[in-house]
Amino acid sequence: MTKKKIALIMGGYTGESVVSEKSATVVAQHLDRERYEVYPLHIYPGNWYLETEDGTQWPVDKNAFTVAMGSEKVSFDGIFNIIHGSPGEDGKLAGYFDMLGIPYTTCDALTSSITMNKGYTKAILEGIADLYMARSLQLFANGPETASEVLGQLNLPYFVKPNNGGSSIGMSKVKTAEELEEALNKAFQEDKQVLVEEFVTGREFSVGIYKTAGQVNVLPATEIISSKEFFDFEAKYSPGVSEEITPGRMDEREVERVKQIAEKVYLKLNCKGSVRMDYFLEKDSGKFFFIEINTVPGQTETSLISQQVRATGKTLKEFYTELIEEMWT
Repeated sequence: MTKKKIALIMGGYTGESVVSEKSATVVAQHLDRERYEVYPLHIYPGNWYLETEDGTQWPVDKNAFTVAMGSEKVSFDGIFNIIHGSPGEDGKLAGYFDMLGIPYTTCDALTSSITMNKGYTKAILEGIADLYMARSLQLFANGPETASEVLGQLNLPYFVKPNNGGSSIGMSKVKTAEELEEALNKAFQEDKQVLVEEFVTGREFSVGIYKTAGQVNVLPATEIISSKEFFDFEAKYSPGVSEEITPGRMDEREVERVKQIAEKVYLKLNCKGSVRMDYFLEKDSGKFFFIEINTVPGQTETSLISQQVRATGKTLKEFYTELIEEMWT
């Protein structure tokens, strides 16, 4: 059997590149080397390179996404994309690979770019049965009247977050009117658009969804209990700050409802590969509130998707093989 050549792409143009490199290390350990030849490719502003085991860096020819290593020219059968944020999660690389005709493991350019925008994603998902959205405002500028406009239209407390950001950078929970201006300034430092949402009181969950052999599979959800006010960057990436329970504490009916909603979300957004949807179960009503979707979720040993795959009894090796094989179907 001829091994397929897979470019494992990591890095990126944002602060999330550190997480991407960690994810890539784990993916590399679990890819099936009997099926695939794996080439680690680092993508940074002005510096795309393949790094060999001896530490040599070979530049990528962006015209064809090939690498000349001495007299050998390497081209790729497919891309395993593990770049969080831009340009791997916002559709830029997806469009580039589409033009070159190289398949990849993540969502297409349109889905990737839309889902990076939290406000637009919520607008598309409106109307899915049993799926609720926190009341919100999408802001395109931060002027002297912005805070009072928000206070006039939404009820405190709020989540204030950059509309296109990842890893909860620039996000704040606002409990009083006095805190709002600072939170808006912080979010607008990260992004030109900001989303202000009414806070939903409930338990937070995150669920992985992926497609294999044409079937949408919903993994067991993880319940996130953070000692912080919310699941922010520190809670996500510092050990011991949040407690994660996989599978999360839900009764059978809730598990079934989550499966149905998650599958509808995946199909409505035309997702590909593995994505992760975050949601709240509201405290008294048990309503299912959408938070956001990540189209390139973390794949470190402790990340939620890894925990959820293991909870099904599947190995990460089997899971990654399914993701890779799906891109050629």
